[in-house]
Amino acid sequence: MAVPEETAVPVSSGGGETFSLGSFIQKYSDVLIAVTLVMIVIMMIIPLPTALLDVLICFNITIALVVIMSAIYNEEALDLSVFPSLLLVTTLFRLALNISSTRLILINGYAGEVITAFGNFVVGGNPVVGFIMFIILVIINFIVITKGSERVAEVSARFTLDAMPGKQMSIDADLNQGAITDEEAKERREKIQREADFFGAMDGASKFVKGDAIAAIIIMLINIGGGFVIGMVQRDMEAVQALQTYTLLTVGEGLVSQIPALLISTATGIIVTRAASEGNLGNDIVKQLFRNERIFFINAGVLTVLAIVPGLPGVPFFSLACLCALIGYNLHKKTPSLTTAEEQEQAAEIQAKQEATRPENIVSLLQVDPMELEIGYSLIPLVDTGQGGDLLDRIVMIRRQCALELGLVVPTIRIRDNIQIKPNAYIVKLKGMEIARGELMLDHFLAMNSGTVFEEVPGIETTEPAFGLPALWIPENEREQAELNGYTVVDAVSVLATHLTEIIKQHASEILGRQETQNLIDNLAKTHQSLVNEVVPDLLGVGEIQKVLANLLDERISIRDMATIMEVLSDYARATKDPEILTEYVRHAMARQITQMVVQDNTLPCVTLDPALENRIVGGVQRTDHGSYVSLDPDSMRRLTSSLQAELDKLNNAGYLPVVLTSPAVRLYFRKLVSRSVPGLVIVSHAEIDPSVEIQILGVVRL
Repeated sequence: MAVPEETAVPVSSGGGETFSLGSFIQKYSDVLIAVTLVMIVIMMIIPLPTALLDVLICFNITIALVVIMSAIYNEEALDLSVFPSLLLVTTLFRLALNISSTRLILINGYAGEVITAFGNFVVGGNPVVGFIMFIILVIINFIVITKGSERVAEVSARFTLDAMPGKQMSIDADLNQGAITDEEAKERREKIQREADFFGAMDGASKFVKGDAIAAIIIMLINIGGGFVIGMVQRDMEAVQALQTYTLLTVGEGLVSQIPALLISTATGIIVTRAASEGNLGNDIVKQLFRNERIFFINAGVLTVLAIVPGLPGVPFFSLACLCALIGYNLHKKTPSLTTAEEQEQAAEIQAKQEATRPENIVSLLQVDPMELEIGYSLIPLVDTGQGGDLLDRIVMIRRQCALELGLVVPTIRIRDNIQIKPNAYIVKLKGMEIARGELMLDHFLAMNSGTVFEEVPGIETTEPAFGLPALWIPENEREQAELNGYTVVDAVSVLATHLTEIIKQHASEILGRQETQNLIDNLAKTHQSLVNEVVPDLLGVGEIQKVLANLLDERISIRDMATIMEVLSDYARATKDPEILTEYVRHAMARQITQMVVQDNTLPCVTLDPALENRIVGGVQRTDHGSYVSLDPDSMRRLTSSLQAELDKLNNAGYLPVVLTSPAVRLYFRKLVSRSVPGLVIVSHAEIDPSVEIQILGVVRL
């Protein structure tokens, strides 16, 4: 056992250096423990002198006292996290002493002064009394303390393991909100893991004490029976003398071993039952039992009544009644200060309630998370890194991907569990409102027909949540066969990550607010200060720039090149403040980027609009203070939608991306006409296509 440096004894060596016992033990603790374990095993084989056995028995009692004192002064279980291993070592040491003492008793009829003293003095030389005391100690240790400690450790281990995912999600949520640092999160995760490991180890270690109690009974019976036979056969003792001698020695040896065992078992119970503690065991007991004087005054009255009842001993009850009254009186004298403290606490609570009802504090409750992901409890393993979940890492990669592809800094996505939804379901929320949901099967893979499937595989039919494609949930053992049959197979977390990515891209224009726009402008100002000063705030405000960027994101045009966007706005903002017109100018400047999005092998397969239709659209443009729109009668709108859908089907059937090519003057208004009926349609103008690209017109939309 390591000795603290504060209690180390400095000893001067011959060379004048100071020797510290504590430092020596700490430095060579691993060697000392290894040697100790080897010596314990050797004790079971080699006979020990009686004097050495006396010292080791006293050392065993001392170790037991040190352990129970350490348990009493612990504030939480992990303060003595080495206890399961310590329990094994002390149990093994105690069994080695039992074997050594049994050998001496059976060979010599004498096992040292300590065992003899316990056999004669403690039990008065009466083997029957000693045997009964030993049995009682074993029953208390085995049935009461050890059995209870074992059950508490088992339940604590189960509850700790069940609570791990929720605790880790809470840590991740605090980390995402910035309430704790990475280092604090790491420490809290390690503590949770250590608690689970500790209670799991205690669940198994408590079996050592149980086995030790059983072994003590068996050893005692062997000692008495073997000693009786040896005394009569080998030592020519009479039956009564042999029974008296060996029974006393055996009872003494049993008491010597059971007292430390009882102390160790009690320490086990104290450690595993420590919960909701604010201090050590003594402080908690005194603070929680001696806090209300009424309890002791009532007890004093009850004890006084019992003292005057005829037939009952009056002196003990009356003495205890006086003691309770004295304790109650002393607690009552402290009542004014306690009352003052309670009044201060009540005043603080009232003030806190008043603070909570103030408008500024109520307004703080209106804070809404930009994006949320709610998951059912069956999906918690996706988030729990201890169970191999990597969803948090996937989300980090999604945010990086959106920054690279769209130039959008996606805000932190808050993840929380929701027991009100299906266990395997998830919900994505934007600014507190649900925008998408789906269901996953963690022990299955999603198989999608990529068009090359030549043989179907059995599975649970479903719909891929990101793009609405028909798919199958298949078990893991069917994955390889499905891939060989031409299916595209992905795991559950990839399905969720893909869906989340698509949702972010679809709602990028809503995610980008004025504050996010200001952050982008501030970032650009670090390298293009003069450009930013030219545009903001003289030509355009942050809100107007945000509308232009949102229009671009709405059609999945990346805003990563903020310098080009701001230069275009600087050139044309003097002529118009209309965000839609400015967006078209920006698109023209980003022709190379748009071309890369729609061109395949330097060829643009597309459909175009009939010139008569374009003239009809331009002639129907109505401009108001709130923007411009196109006025078409319902019949013309229906024929336009039908013709457009027919031409797009031709592109889809040919395996091409559905793209509509229009003139620059018509693109904006045509998109307004068809954006609701054909969402996600790519509409580009001639000014947005690089001149080197070959345009292949595969259809014409007509009225």
